[in-house]
Amino acid sequence: MTHDTIQPDGWAPAKGYANGILAADGTLYVGGQIGWDADQVFRSDDFIGQMEQALTNIRTVVEKAGGTVEDIVRLTWYVTDKREYLARQREVGQVYRRVLGRHFPAMTMVVVAALVEDRALVEIEATAVLARKTG
Repeated sequence: MTHDTIQPDGWAPAKGYANGILAADGTLYVGGQIGWDADQVFRSDDFIGQMEQALTNIRTVVEKAGGTVEDIVRLTWYVTDKREYLARQREVGQVYRRVLGRHFPAMTMVVVAALVEDRALVEIEATAVLARKTG
């Protein structure tokens, strides 16, 4: 096998997708994470609360694969409300730094009409490069 599926301990099983795929070369692809917790339950209907949970989910997948937030090289954000994102920039920055520190990888933000989960306000996917696996 040329890759490993990454599933954090205690998380409800992903259905029809993987939370993370770690390639043999150390590249980790983190599937789009939304603002629900390990049980796939939304604890917030607020943009900032969901953003914090999505970033925390990404950190959890990266750490499960043996990496750290500093290994993240790309984030792609999908948001349903551009105005709210822009109006809450200060809070976005505070929460981002609380979860990922002062590590700022390449980022893209896309505004979308909706996400597959009706309650989701943001979805974030990531790519990380971990030290190459040996043996």
